[in-house]
Amino acid sequence: MKDIKILAIETSCDETAAAVVVNGRDVRSNVISTQIDLHTKFGGVVPEIASRMHVEKINVVIREALEKANMTLDDIDVIGVTYGPGLVGALLVGVVAAKAIAFTKNIPLVGVHHIEGHIAANYIQEPTLEPPFLCLVVSGGHTHLVHVADYNTYEIMGKTRDDAAGEAYDKVARAIGLPYPGGPKIDALSKEGNKDAIAFPKAMIGDGYDFSFSGLKSSVLNYVNSAKMKGDELPIADIAASFQNTVVEVLVTKTMALAKEKGITKIALAGGVAANSGLCEGMEAACNKNGFAFYHPSKILCTDNAAMIGSAAYYEYLRGSRADMTLNAVPNLPLGKKI
Repeated sequence: MKDIKILAIETSCDETAAAVVVNGRDVRSNVISTQIDLHTKFGGVVPEIASRMHVEKINVVIREALEKANMTLDDIDVIGVTYGPGLVGALLVGVVAAKAIAFTKNIPLVGVHHIEGHIAANYIQEPTLEPPFLCLVVSGGHTHLVHVADYNTYEIMGKTRDDAAGEAYDKVARAIGLPYPGGPKIDALSKEGNKDAIAFPKAMIGDGYDFSFSGLKSSVLNYVNSAKMKGDELPIADIAASFQNTVVEVLVTKTMALAKEKGITKIALAGGVAANSGLCEGMEAACNKNGFAFYHPSKILCTDNAAMIGSAAYYEYLRGSRADMTLNAVPNLPLGKKI
């Protein structure tokens, strides 16, 4: 079978990224231009600024990705691009660039769901991994338990009813004086604190597999406000450690329970929070205890990147997925929705 060389583009939020991926798992280049420094002063991503920066950087990262892969556009067989979910203005920059290349070079265009990309990052990290498996997707905007039945077949078994895990991390970090992005800062600080110092509530939402983090977030904020009102010194390391321990326990407990119920023995992590050391350690320990295989991407593949989009695009291409010039950004695109 002929090698399929995919140029992938990702602009769903604040990372302008391009990559060249061959046959879904062989990453020849993976270029990311981050905007973190620009958004830090605002305490979060400003959509208009993100869109403007994508416009400035999109051609630069595409050119660099091709150069690092030692290829030109004439070598590319398929264009893969994230078309949702995400910030609509940011998504449009990537979609328009991908459509322009596909039209100019007369090559197939494949639209990719951002979360399917995060799940596919595991295929790059572990070349032997194949469906079916259970994937916990944890990021700033999503907390999903997904049964990956096949390369293009996804079933959401549980999801957050309010705040995503990453969103809760950022809000708690802001409350204790840590800069954006809060997740990595809390993860690092938690290593200096006592995880059992503060008993924050663990919302399990009955017997189902949905999540809720708004109550936990509110409990942390109330603890912080109470301490400030009393003039007490904030034990921020203990707060970080106790908060993270609570989040990890809920995520791991739900994942293990679902895996046992469904008889699934392969567990994967995906999304930005998959880079969290506490979550990785907790999930790996639980998988070892239960005899499950555990997979998680490296940090560079946890963050938004185009290599994961190239992997997902490959399997979409194999199933016959093709987009035309009407492809548009879909900011609230549901997981599993096909073009």
